[in-house]
Amino acid sequence: MQQGNGIELSLTIAQIIQRLRGSHLHSQIERQAKECLHQPDVKLESLKEDVRSFLKTSGWERKLQNAVYRELQLPPRHPPAPPEHLKEPLAYMRKAQASWEKRVLKSLNSMSTELGVPLAHMRPAAEQKELTNKWNEMGTDEPDLSRFRPVYAPKDFLEVLIGLRNPNHDSSEDISARSHWGLIQVPLNVRDIPHLREAYSELNLTSGQMGIDDHALIHPAVLCTHSLFCLHLSCVVVMEEDSAAAQQYSRQGCPTGLRADLWALILNATNQPQDVMHYEQLKAGVIQHNLLVDNLIYKVSYIYLTPPLLFSQVLLCFSRDTAVLEHFKYNSATPPKSYIQGEIISVIPFHGFSMYVAPLCFLYNEPSKLYNVFREMYIRYFFRLHSISSHPSGILSLCLQFERLLQTHLPQLFYHLRQIGVQPLRLAFKWMVRAFSGYLSTDQLLLLWDRILGYDSLEVVAVLAAAVFAFRAENLMEVTSLASAEAVLADLSTLKVMPLIQVFLFATAM
Repeated sequence: MQQGNGIELSLTIAQIIQRLRGSHLHSQIERQAKECLHQPDVKLESLKEDVRSFLKTSGWERKLQNAVYRELQLPPRHPPAPPEHLKEPLAYMRKAQASWEKRVLKSLNSMSTELGVPLAHMRPAAEQKELTNKWNEMGTDEPDLSRFRPVYAPKDFLEVLIGLRNPNHDSSEDISARSHWGLIQVPLNVRDIPHLREAYSELNLTSGQMGIDDHALIHPAVLCTHSLFCLHLSCVVVMEEDSAAAQQYSRQGCPTGLRADLWALILNATNQPQDVMHYEQLKAGVIQHNLLVDNLIYKVSYIYLTPPLLFSQVLLCFSRDTAVLEHFKYNSATPPKSYIQGEIISVIPFHGFSMYVAPLCFLYNEPSKLYNVFREMYIRYFFRLHSISSHPSGILSLCLQFERLLQTHLPQLFYHLRQIGVQPLRLAFKWMVRAFSGYLSTDQLLLLWDRILGYDSLEVVAVLAAAVFAFRAENLMEVTSLASAEAVLADLSTLKVMPLIQVFLFATAM
């Protein structure tokens, strides 16, 4: 067993070295190492130690550590495994995802045919010039988008998840009858409260939390000292440029003024000249080519933000980023694509996608920095909310976990809602599929996303959904119809995220 672990470790190290060897960071470090040879304090007899010391003091060693840390969080690449197993180990999940993608693409193609609008085409020179001139005024003129409709809505995706079954699983073997109460009927392992308490120990009732202590009734002198300590610690983490430390710090919330820096550090999202150049290349792609999905992006942008300047720019550039396709080699999803003169243009259209970028507009003003952070957030977390997989942070696992938490710890409420024809998941799904974006107030949403980044998991989204039901349980026990249940849960904008999560996890009777 130990020999097997040693081989596995050696393989992982070799893969990380291989991936970093072709990176821009590798060439930068190599150039710096060569330049330091001209330093007078670098001696031939201690060349290795001197170069290493130079890289450490100049900050390059930390950048390399952050890059390795990021690589360790990516899916392992095992050459012997078939490509489809790297995407998703369960065959019926792969089949379901492929079927869903075909349905989405068919809907997109149908809209293209009905409206007489191609999926992608080159803009005329005059239109390119006009868009170039108006790029920084985007959103001031609202076009007529009434003909365009979302490719699908969250409720359509939920129906697919509800119908999913493992053909090799006998549901009669399930231990509890409660397994059949909910809508999700796939056998996945999800954590219950005892295991969640262990995994999220930093959120316990005695630990300090951003989002609670900064509003608590504490003596001003004590509160000020605590706040200054937290601020100092976060400043040290940012100055040290330590991704692992930033992620650990984020588990208890980020200070408002340093959140943008901490998130970028956790995600290893830089804004170096090459990153800005990549963004400018994507912008050029937007100006040159017009995609059908552009109209869907404009439509949602006008609905949610006014003016939707950064909002639209980032999403339009993202829809052209072929680098994102590399990520999809290692998860169950495969985005639809358009081809222009042999060049692949990535298209990922669905209703609600825009809400993943909207909160980030409150943190980042520079388009290229906003774009890089959003792209990393998407390929690390958000894509899992609209694709079918067995991953613990996948939407399927989150739905199952939400139902299990309610069934186990609020069985009377779950049973009551079912008796009046209301399935809790149908009410909570829209929250989870957007990671609560658009439902919570912005400050509370950012506190929730702090914990997503801190724990490198979307699991806390399902916990919060269950906590909302627990908080409104008394009112929900009195409802007699779907409409009245929806009314009780209609407004989440006044909720405080961290007290809800803490009480549900650490004050719920076992």
